[in-house]
Amino acid sequence: MRITKVDTIIVRVPLGQQRFLSSQCAFPERNSLLVRVETDEGIHGWGEGGQYGPPEPVASCINHVLVPLITGKNPLDHGRISLELYAATRDYGQKGPYIEALSAIDIALWDIAGQALGVPVSRLLGGAFRDSVPSYATGCYYRGGNHLDHRSTLAGLAEEAKSYREAGFRMLKMKVGLLRVEDDWERVAAVREAIGPECTLLVDANHAYNAMTAVHMARGLERHNVRWFEEPVPPEDREGYRRVRNSTSVPIAGGECEYTRYGFRDLITRGCVDIAQPDLCVAGGFSEWQRIVALADSFGVWTVPHVWGSGVALAAALHALAALPPFPHTAHPVPMQNEPVIEFDRNYNPLRDDLLEDPIRCVGGSVAIPAGPGLGIRVREDVLEHYANAAPMAARGAEC
Repeated sequence: MRITKVDTIIVRVPLGQQRFLSSQCAFPERNSLLVRVETDEGIHGWGEGGQYGPPEPVASCINHVLVPLITGKNPLDHGRISLELYAATRDYGQKGPYIEALSAIDIALWDIAGQALGVPVSRLLGGAFRDSVPSYATGCYYRGGNHLDHRSTLAGLAEEAKSYREAGFRMLKMKVGLLRVEDDWERVAAVREAIGPECTLLVDANHAYNAMTAVHMARGLERHNVRWFEEPVPPEDREGYRRVRNSTSVPIAGGECEYTRYGFRDLITRGCVDIAQPDLCVAGGFSEWQRIVALADSFGVWTVPHVWGSGVALAAALHALAALPPFPHTAHPVPMQNEPVIEFDRNYNPLRDDLLEDPIRCVGGSVAIPAGPGLGIRVREDVLEHYANAAPMAARGAEC
């Protein structure tokens, strides 16, 4: 089997009135880069990258640099190809668009390998421990034009949180960092009251704080039994991460903006995080995921992937989680204790909900692993064409 063609497809969905904000930026659109790798045996695989900001640089890395390096190679050699692509671009591509490009190709090659062998990717990764994964709703962003007048939005925030509970979620992640710490404490309190004490609450700052302010924020989170504080400081501030982690009882999560095992080596060995959050479409695909998990596990750090983007990205994360052992092994795994969980963003996203012939849904608080060979997905060509190459918004948002 040989790789014969690689297509890069930029997809966009304007959000209009459904735009939302994190601590870093507004999201006027959903966008991503899908990659389709074709072979001489008629099998094609799907991958994804280009989720963080404009997808054009990632597409350019693939089209102009990486495609000539993989054309004609056997896609079943995905591990070797991953290492060779990294080595070829190491001098200028250790982080950023080149690693996202490598990630998209790697995911597509694993998809092809599973299809060629007639088994799901989870089996290629060593075998599935589960056929579904408990999910947490990601929501409670900042919304509307008056997001700075937080008291006027508290009732709506509480209703949004309740809606996730009513939809079957028993875990919720909310956003902080756009407002004063004291104002965001009020938002956290409103959400905690709305979902009740038995529902797990996670908080994500999208690296809004310096270490001093993050420690101050964490003091308030402790009062509301927050189970993790995600990206409290900028991703490059290793010492800040360590200071925050050593100053609070709230577990610290991070790593969605980190790349490859080398980035996670530094994050983990310097005592920065309790939970490592590689994104398969950013950090290096399945091949690098395995190395990151092995590294994290050896240091007693839990790995829970960050998930953002289309149904392709969600399917990839589900297969990775299917093959992730309990942390540690136990006769009765418990979600958010030793059983892994999957992020399920609740904002409008037809790239996830409409793109696949068999959409991936959350039912009763859990998401089933796609059961077919490879990623177990089929992309709807009509939906793909509808959202492909749409004009970008003037102020494009990115998951930050």
